[in-house]
Amino acid sequence: MFQVGEKIVYPGHGIGEIVSIESRTISGTSQDFYILKIIDSDMKVMVPVSNSHSVGLRKITPQGDIEKIYDILKDRDNIVEDTQTWNRRHREYTEKINSGSVFEIAEVLRDLYVLKLDKDLSFGEKKMLDTARSLLVKEIALARQETETKVLKEIKEIFC
Repeated sequence: MFQVGEKIVYPGHGIGEIVSIESRTISGTSQDFYILKIIDSDMKVMVPVSNSHSVGLRKITPQGDIEKIYDILKDRDNIVEDTQTWNRRHREYTEKINSGSVFEIAEVLRDLYVLKLDKDLSFGEKKMLDTARSLLVKEIALARQETETKVLKEIKEIFC
């Protein structure tokens, strides 16, 4: 169970903070809800405590896993040659981002950066690249208690 004030990851939305835990009655059934404030958008979201695991709410990645994220970004040996159409690739990347796995998000970022070296990305792929980069930068910065600018610079250096 998460605590009020705790920063968490809500897949597809990014970093959020639990502002309260409230009981609400919906259709005659009382349930507890996490009330989240998504940091980027100031959007408030209610997530049933009982469904928090199934929607992928999770704690910020531990600092010990950050090196593994960087290893994924640097790994060029395990990239499969891409012969898929852009819409199939987009669907696959969307699934990975929505999975909430920081490692899968790192794979999306790496694959799109590498693809960008070979050809122009579609508008959707550019947006997906920005989303993956933003999600990773924010989470790594929070986990390491560093500025997003520093983390972004480190990531850019990996791909230069």
